[in-house]
Amino acid sequence: MTSFDQTLDVKGAKCPMPLVKSRKAIGDLPVGQVLKVVATDRGSVADFQGWAKTAKNVELVGQETVNEGGQDLYLHFIKRTA
Repeated sequence: MTSFDQTLDVKGAKCPMPLVKSRKAIGDLPVGQVLKVVATDRGSVADFQGWAKTAKNVELVGQETVNEGGQDLYLHFIKRTA
């Protein structure tokens, strides 16, 4: 499991809200800290990969899929780099 400093729960939110909320939350973190985003939207996997490729201030340090109570959860670990 990837270590993280803060968790953002966006379960139930549909595209693009997980990304929108994550962008706001990452801006509140100090440089070097990692935000763990918990999403239920399968499309968030590709969304976060795309964001990390184009953004200058974040790095995608991990993604995991876990099943909790019969529901898939998509975990994204975003590090603020600038």
